[in-house]
Amino acid sequence: MSIAILWLRRDLRLDDNPALQALLEDGYTPVPVYIHDEPDAQWPLGAASSWWLHHSLTALKKSLQECGSDLAVFHGDTQELLSQLIGATGAGAVYWSRCYEPAYIKRDEAVAKMLGRSGVTARICSGPLLREPREMLKRDGTPYRVFTPFWKTLQKTGPSRCLTGQPKKLPAVLDRQLFSESTVESLELLPDIPWDMAFYRHWQPGEDGAWKTLRDFCEQRLIDYSAARDRPAMPGTSRLSAHMHFGEISPVRLWEYLLHWSAAQTGYGAVAASEAWLRELGWREFSYQLLYHFPDTTLKPLDPRFEAFPWRSGYREQLARWQRGQTGIPFVDAGMRELWTTGYMHNRVRMVVASFLTKNLRIPWQEGARWFWDTLVDADLANNTMGWQWTAGSGADAAPYFRVFNPVLQGEKFDSAGIYVRRWVPELAKLDNKYIHRPWSANPAVLADAGIRLGTNYPEPLVDLQVSRKEALAAWERIKQRPA
Repeated sequence: MSIAILWLRRDLRLDDNPALQALLEDGYTPVPVYIHDEPDAQWPLGAASSWWLHHSLTALKKSLQECGSDLAVFHGDTQELLSQLIGATGAGAVYWSRCYEPAYIKRDEAVAKMLGRSGVTARICSGPLLREPREMLKRDGTPYRVFTPFWKTLQKTGPSRCLTGQPKKLPAVLDRQLFSESTVESLELLPDIPWDMAFYRHWQPGEDGAWKTLRDFCEQRLIDYSAARDRPAMPGTSRLSAHMHFGEISPVRLWEYLLHWSAAQTGYGAVAASEAWLRELGWREFSYQLLYHFPDTTLKPLDPRFEAFPWRSGYREQLARWQRGQTGIPFVDAGMRELWTTGYMHNRVRMVVASFLTKNLRIPWQEGARWFWDTLVDADLANNTMGWQWTAGSGADAAPYFRVFNPVLQGEKFDSAGIYVRRWVPELAKLDNKYIHRPWSANPAVLADAGIRLGTNYPEPLVDLQVSRKEALAAWERIKQRPA
């Protein structure tokens, strides 16, 4: 059989891998390769994502070995390494799945041209989406900027391809030295200091971990998803985001799995629950099509009025306190500490902490985006960009800027018993529910009984929520008449 290189990036799985399936159907023996080469200097891989990638690659290498193949791992210039691999293996083709980040698109175009000049076939297959961004356009040929019509269209069309299944056996690669000399450890993705120790209790990176997470979610939590997904103290969400980002499970597989799950259940509740979760998958698709059509939005606001927004200056101390979970606002601090400890934050809390940063503190959303990028195991450029721009008010489908999330009211609504806050802000563990989200409103005797000394063992609020809200609205008034 002829040799072809399977260039893996965000498709670290064997099941429903279009590039792998196409390569096998074309009669090639695959040489699976991962090359660690980041083309975007603005967004290098964050520390938490690096941890996940290490373990995901380790799991994939093991899976490939069990199927009779292996994974070669390299660090360096992609074009140079692919050229060397083609020479060493005699490969006549390179197969890979698309990525949609701007820098990756440019790099892929350059690789395809290089292969063409060398007489090597370049086969680019469907990427980690249900449908290609260029397939999801309005009738006038322009991209969607509002989610609801986008979602209605996606519901009608569904995925643009069929599932491909998982090979149980792969052709053996003859050159074993190629694999023995390249190791995942050589990429040095793990931290030098053990700040990641808690990650191991919360996550199982890899394709097996993705399937376990999916099955546990569907069997134990999906039926209550609509009611539980907004409550951070409950395990109500799927926690599949990092598995999806690294391609350990495909969105097409998830789409079909959820539809089959709901069909196998009885009653309207199952259908409603699956549709609610699939809607979140739709938001992911929407984020990617926005990034594809508006690539500058990773650093610039989609709404040009926000170029003139009067952000706060000299905010380094406030930013550092927000990053450390020392703002004096319990719901915000709980979220930031959960993020640092686990590499994850509940989506409801993500919106609240982002609103606090961009509106109450008036710190540019790009600062928050960079912090999330470094500390989230599911850091995803499309989702991260859209989420921060949405909350800041500068993005597509943005809520009106006057919608400022009040972290006290959000906490009282979605963590009324204070379970989430007490878990991550143990300084407040003995405080009554009445004050758990607003300790500054308790009288000194109540605080003393709870062992709390504001300004000593728990900080006083970084800002007055009402005053800072008014300042944010005044800032909006200064720019809203500009051309959008």
